[in-house]
Amino acid sequence: MSLNFPLLLVIAVAVSGFLALLDLLYFAGRRRAAVAVYSGQVQTADPQVLERLNKEPLLIEYGKSFFPVRAIVLVLRSFLVEPFQIPSGSMKPTLEVGDFILVNKFAYGIRLPVLDTKVIEINDPQRGDVMVFRFPSDPQVNYIKRVVGLPGDRIRYSSSKKLYINDRLVSETLLGQEPGSLGSAELFTEKLGQVEHMIRKEVSRYRLEPGREWVVPQGHYFMMGDNRDNSNDSRYWNDANIPYELRGMVPDRNIVGKAFAIWMTWPDPKLKNLPSFSRDRLIH
Repeated sequence: MSLNFPLLLVIAVAVSGFLALLDLLYFAGRRRAAVAVYSGQVQTADPQVLERLNKEPLLIEYGKSFFPVRAIVLVLRSFLVEPFQIPSGSMKPTLEVGDFILVNKFAYGIRLPVLDTKVIEINDPQRGDVMVFRFPSDPQVNYIKRVVGLPGDRIRYSSSKKLYINDRLVSETLLGQEPGSLGSAELFTEKLGQVEHMIRKEVSRYRLEPGREWVVPQGHYFMMGDNRDNSNDSRYWNDANIPYELRGMVPDRNIVGKAFAIWMTWPDPKLKNLPSFSRDRLIH
C-alpha cells in the first residue's frame, strides 16, 4: 500500500494551522494574563519566571513553527511545480533512469489537492507534450509518457513500428545506432505536432500484433513512451475493470502536470554515485 503524500501534506498543514490559530485565540491570551498578574504582584519581575510564563506549550510551538513551511510546500507542490524522479527507461533517450525532473502543475489547469478537481481551465495537453499522470489502473502510481493521441484521434501502430495519427504517417528520421547498444537499437527523430524529439527502437523486437487501432474518446489521451519497444503505455493497458472503449486511455482527471525540465541526475545505487547536473535542460 503506497502512501497518499498529498493527503498527508494537507492534513499536516491543517493540524499545524489549527494549532497556530488555537494559540492566537486562546493560549496567547492566557500567557499575557499570567504575565500581567505576576507583574502586578512583584516590584521587580524575575526574567526566568517571565520566560516560563511566556513559554508556549510544546505542541503549540511545533505547530506554529512548521505551519509556514508546510503551507509553502503545499502551495508550491499543488499549484506550481512538483519534482519527480524517473524510475524506468520507458522514456529513453529523452529521460534516463535517475533523472530528477520538474513538472508544471498549472499548465493544464488549476486543480485542488487530494480531490484533483479542476477549478480553473487554462490549457489542454498538446500532441508531443511530456506529461505526468496517475495510472488509470492504479491512481496511486504516477506515470510519465508523451501525448500522442488527442480526443477524437484515430491512432494506429503497425507491426513495422510505424505510427499513424488520423491515417497519416508520423514522420521520423533515422539518426543511427544508439551509442553502446552494439547495433541492437536505433535512434530516430520524430515530429508530433510542433514538437520534434528523439525516440528509440530496438532492431528486432516486436510486441504488438499488426492492424491494432484505437479511437481516443473525448476527455481522454493516448500516451506512448519514447523508448517504443520498452514502454508500458496506452498500447498495452488492458484492465478488465475499465470499459473496453476506455482501455489504454488517460482521462483528464488523472493528469498531474507537464514535465518541462531536468534539474539533476542521480543514478542508482545512490551510495555509489554522485548527483550530476550535466543533463540539466528543458524537456521537449
